Amino acid sequence: MPDTVLGFPISLLVNAAIGGLLIGAAAIFLLGMLGRITGISGITWQALRALSSGTFDHWRWAFIGGLVLGPVIVHQFLNYSIPSPNPSGLTLAAIAGLLTGFGTKLGSGCTSGHGICGIGRLSPRSLAATLCFMLTAIATTTIMRHVL
Repeated sequence: MPDTVLGFPISLLVNAAIGGLLIGAAAIFLLGMLGRITGISGITWQALRALSSGTFDHWRWAFIGGLVLGPVIVHQFLNYSIPSPNPSGLTLAAIAGLLTGFGTKLGSGCTSGHGICGIGRLSPRSLAATLCFMLTAIATTTIMRHVL
């Protein structure tokens, strides 16, 4: 049996497949149990909106907490490393985060809502949105790595 497939180590591909299955299972669970789409930007926006109006949306904050604490728990119990942020890149990351947040509001969703849930429901709008996200990401990465 080969050690790599298309240049990727088998262990990396297995981890990616397991991660994808877990993300899919979580999306199915949230849709089945609460009737909600697993769109991270929408969940975050609605949680902050509810908080600003004086209410606390428990399931949304639990979801956000899981996103933050999940890597910490995996690091503690499975001894996986968490990458350290590059201090010189924090400003760029903050700008990128703000632009991403603006884009998710403008595009009515994010990669999780459109890419995972929308495509899974065979939504043409989500397919178009995901293609736009991915093409923009490819162009941005190419420009940042090879032009600037």
